Amino acid sequence: MNEKFEFEPVAQEPIVYVRPVAVADLPGEVRAQAGDLETLWAVHDSDGARLALVADRKLAFILARQNELRPVSAH
Repeated sequence: MNEKFEFEPVAQEPIVYVRPVAVADLPGEVRAQAGDLETLWAVHDSDGARLALVADRKLAFILARQNELRPVSAH
């Protein structure tokens, strides 16, 4: 038996990059909202545009996955 199987390509989720950002390096209104945190976690697209700032790394990964994005760590 010589069967042919055809597979549809699997769409890959777009990659986003998660990295720490020093609150001191952010604009004043963002610093005011950060409270006593010294570091926030940024989610960036492949062009480097910041998509989100969140309080911790785990939340950044959850946020990305909930939006059908594939998070990776960036330094």
